[in-house]
Amino acid sequence: MAALVFAVSACGSLDERRDDVTGQVTVFEQALGGEQFARMCAALAPETLEELEQSAKSGCEQAIGEADLTEAGAVRRVDVYGDQARVVLDKDTVFLSHFPTGWKVTAAGCTPREGRPYQCELKGG
Repeated sequence: MAALVFAVSACGSLDERRDDVTGQVTVFEQALGGEQFARMCAALAPETLEELEQSAKSGCEQAIGEADLTEAGAVRRVDVYGDQARVVLDKDTVFLSHFPTGWKVTAAGCTPREGRPYQCELKGG
């Protein structure tokens, strides 16, 4: 009986994590559509934020406004593996990591490449 309870709670936990990931990507995409760059910056993982600012040699809001990111459309698939997640949308793939403060975007504007890692417009170091 204990194994059954554990299995049921683990499934619920995964569903909750998927919902949290989907919610965070939705917030990020809505902020992108509304050109709310401060909200987009707040959704970024620390290393991604740092990489963006260093490569653009400007603050996050200006840098993310100049990034080649477009609205990605509807969520098609959400994969959660421990503290990492991948969200496949109509026109983008977004990667996230879980931090004590919640899920944060580690990469966006990502395009799959046959047999190679994704090519991402926005990514951490």
